[in-house]
Amino acid sequence: MSSVPTPIRDAARALRRERIVDLFATDPERVPRLTFEWGGWRVDISKERLTGDALTLLIAHAEECNLAHWIAALCAGEKVNLSEARPALHTALRQRDDTPLSVDGHDIVPAVRATQRRMRVMSSDLRDARRFGATGQAIRAVVAIGIGGSDLGPRLVCEALPLVDTTKKNVDVAFVSNVDPAHLTRTLAGRDPASTLFVVTSKTFTTQETLANASSARAWLAAGLPPGTDVGKHFIGVTANVAAASAFGIAESDVLPMWDWVGGRYSLWSAVGLPIAVRHGYDAFAALLDGAAAMDAHFRTAPLDQNLPVVLGLLGWWNACALGHPQRIVVPYAHPLARLPAWLQQLTLESNGKRVTRDGMPVDGPTAPALWGDTGTDSQHAFFQWLHQGTHEVPVEFIVPVRAQHPLADQQTLLVANALAQAQALLVGRGGEALRRELATRGMSGASLDAAVAARACPGNRASTTILLPTLDAHNLGALLALYEHRTFVESVLLGINAFDQWGVELGKSLAQPIVAALAEDRALPESTDPSTQSLAAHVKALLSSP
Repeated sequence: MSSVPTPIRDAARALRRERIVDLFATDPERVPRLTFEWGGWRVDISKERLTGDALTLLIAHAEECNLAHWIAALCAGEKVNLSEARPALHTALRQRDDTPLSVDGHDIVPAVRATQRRMRVMSSDLRDARRFGATGQAIRAVVAIGIGGSDLGPRLVCEALPLVDTTKKNVDVAFVSNVDPAHLTRTLAGRDPASTLFVVTSKTFTTQETLANASSARAWLAAGLPPGTDVGKHFIGVTANVAAASAFGIAESDVLPMWDWVGGRYSLWSAVGLPIAVRHGYDAFAALLDGAAAMDAHFRTAPLDQNLPVVLGLLGWWNACALGHPQRIVVPYAHPLARLPAWLQQLTLESNGKRVTRDGMPVDGPTAPALWGDTGTDSQHAFFQWLHQGTHEVPVEFIVPVRAQHPLADQQTLLVANALAQAQALLVGRGGEALRRELATRGMSGASLDAAVAARACPGNRASTTILLPTLDAHNLGALLALYEHRTFVESVLLGINAFDQWGVELGKSLAQPIVAALAEDRALPESTDPSTQSLAAHVKALLSSP
């Protein structure tokens, strides 16, 4: 399904020969035709290597791929995760009414509502110093332990949203994901075990990295609290495996559920988002859900040619498969969104980094392009040199909240102006006779002038999309994250792949087990282990055993 139809391939071939800036002259209606409005947002794709006619071809291709059916199936709870025979119902977590939604004959909405009520109580108790540790001291620090989707989403939101009440002594919320002991030990440095609580998030409660950190956290509590103290009072579990959490020492009343119809990278909307409610209050978490629900409704009901996730998903497929760009860069001009590229990496690359279709056949063409990025304006002093003058053309997505959430309005204006200027610079470039005349006025001539022009010239003709948000609040952030979730799904439909499994992630986990046994228990590696890994493991063992 990922093969590019001939009309689209021909359109892409023709547009490769065009300068994007010239397309504005040939189509005076280009900006309105390729600009989309929703909820106070403006999404401008007119700087992309695309025309309105090409977009019409892409919409027709989406119809041929039965995209409308797949959107309806996703939202209705059909088992779109075919390899695991599961639905992917992250949209149910932010559904704002109680319309029944059935999974295997059971309405899941009451369980979602019950969990949300428990989250509200738990987060309020922690924020208002009504949750106490084993020694009777109020909990004032929460450390969330998880990895992947159990970490990236909640951490992104916690760092992105402004504190509602800065006069209040807020709960200190931190995150630990890496099994590297430096992550945990540095996070715990200076914290008081008596007033620290850990939220351990693992769907199976068997995730190796998470359980290693949770066990070390338990040992830290036991060493820092009086002998015989029930350290279980310092834990909340978020898992589908209540028995394993109980065996770890977490009271059942302190276990919040996860469901197999929500994938990890889509789980921040569930009890996985408890740290968000603790950090910012449950009302902020509810506003996040509201924003995502608004985008869900738009995705479900808007015509394909006015549907933001659909249009951006088609654009992503066009750039990767029709134009052949193997990379994609996302640059949020908002420091609070510094972790957005990392969240998007998991969302898009774990979802669409596949090589077979839903029926197990090889994909005919490329799938997800590499995704990376950083915040503006920091990135302007890092990789933007490469964007402007390097030999690779990489589409860039600018995400720009316009109004500030802080009193430094002048700096916000400078920030937004930089975003617009960078998109313009990628489009128009710099060079030609104007640059030559400018340098000649400085006294340059001859070969030195030629060299100076060559060194300073920027070719332009580099594609970009600009997404303007009114402001970065919980509602708009929820909508933005849901937009990218749905865009990723659209791209998976166009590619013909299953976006909701991640079997490649499991391979490294399974191969790590015998290596851990070899290093920690001095066991022999399996004979099938390759010579390089055998040699590296032997060297590590020698270093670990030496003084």
